[in-house]
Amino acid sequence: MSPKRPTYALVDCNSFYCSCERLFRPELRQVPVVVLSNNDGCVIARTPEAKALGIKMGDPFFKIRDALKAKGVVAFSSNYELYGDISSRVQRTIESLAPRVEVYSIDESFADLTGIAEPLGGFARQIQARVRSWTGMPVGIGIGHTKTLAKAAQHASKLYKKRTGGVVDLRADHAVEWLLK
Repeated sequence: MSPKRPTYALVDCNSFYCSCERLFRPELRQVPVVVLSNNDGCVIARTPEAKALGIKMGDPFFKIRDALKAKGVVAFSSNYELYGDISSRVQRTIESLAPRVEVYSIDESFADLTGIAEPLGGFARQIQARVRSWTGMPVGIGIGHTKTLAKAAQHASKLYKKRTGGVVDLRADHAVEWLLK
């Protein structure tokens, strides 16, 4: 793979709002958690455990409140000040390793890895480990020669987390073919 081709990594925090809440409640690590919109209107974030219970994005809280309680789901009111603070910490952590970083959303950043020495999978795992160590936040990372491919790779890092460890590199043609199958 030529180092002259542009290379991007998309670093995405896993279940960001829920993970932020879990930072201060470590006993909830394996418990289903949801975060609610302003005024506790509807579900805006879910952990994998909550998704497995069939809880959908946008579910009105007043309709599912009793079911959540019966299933042991912990619901949090949204806390945007906390999420903004954690997002800034994650961003600074990524910037401590990658020379050029662009904020994509509150829980996603593109890192321009063009010219960084191989293996980039190892570099991505270094980012992943440092973000976890310094902020407590779990992240998935996708690598590609375009931002679109990096986004697709990051999505695959969630779908195939057990197989990939949360890092997927789509720079090679065979990797793109693997994802498209």
